[in-house]
Amino acid sequence: MEYVYAALILNETGEEINEDNVTGVLEAAGVDVEESRVKALVAALEDVDIEDAIETAAAAPAAAGAASGGSADGDASADEADDDDEADEADAAEEAADDDEEDGDGGEGLGELFG
Repeated sequence: MEYVYAALILNETGEEINEDNVTGVLEAAGVDVEESRVKALVAALEDVDIEDAIETAAAAPAAAGAASGGSADGDASADEADDDDEADEADAAEEAADDDEEDGDGGEGLGELFG
């Protein structure tokens, strides 16, 4: 996670996100730097608009809350329907997690690389 944080720090300060700068931030923080992880991060972020990604991620929780549609005045049947939907979503997420574990593909994306 510290590798991603280093990239965010560089982005926030207006510095270029390259191997030397990421390594410098990590070393300044006392991290034992793995060059392969730095290279992978820089390559993964090469065509990413970080500001856009941050805005999208920040908007996602608000959009999810609005999409659930519940109100403080909602009746019990609406609450029960929401509970059923949540249970269905939890089951689907669990099945997807089981599928990922069975695939043995090692995962994809930055989360698997740096998580």
